[in-house]
Amino acid sequence: MTTYIAFLRAINVGGRFAKMADLRAGLTCQGFSDVESYIQSGNLRLTSALPSAPEVEAALETALGQVCGFTVRSVVRTPVRLGELTSYGMGLAAPLEGEVRRYVTFLKDDPDDGFIAAMNGWDVTGERAHVHGRELYLWLGHPSHEAKLTNARIERGGVVATSRDWKVVSALGKMWAR
Repeated sequence: MTTYIAFLRAINVGGRFAKMADLRAGLTCQGFSDVESYIQSGNLRLTSALPSAPEVEAALETALGQVCGFTVRSVVRTPVRLGELTSYGMGLAAPLEGEVRRYVTFLKDDPDDGFIAAMNGWDVTGERAHVHGRELYLWLGHPSHEAKLTNARIERGGVVATSRDWKVVSALGKMWAR
């Protein structure tokens, strides 16, 4: 059995609610093991006999549809990758002055060169972005609800994405990374 970290997209927002206890129980019934969750925003640690993150994503999305009754997209990483991306993120200096909130957007697939160039060149007042691998690191100098670089805009680049506050990602790294 291999351990995976899953980030669920758009769970417990916009009328798409699921209790984490119900998800843990339902996913266990669907063949996943050792299912843990962290806060209500859809951060899961689980084990599976499936050999790759893409296979886990597909099986997880099917299982989540049955458990939740609606489509839930997922982005899956290994504990090693979670450790790498948190270490990398800790080494990044904020490219904005003043008080800055940090986020990580997890991309389901490898972004193309055009997407990377657009995001790395993002130059809206109070917002900067940096793509590294299948993660987009985002700095905001204003509240996230005022951001121009939203998850919807990111997904217009042709990738499924889900974002987390850096504090959440750091906590997950401490708990679940290798």
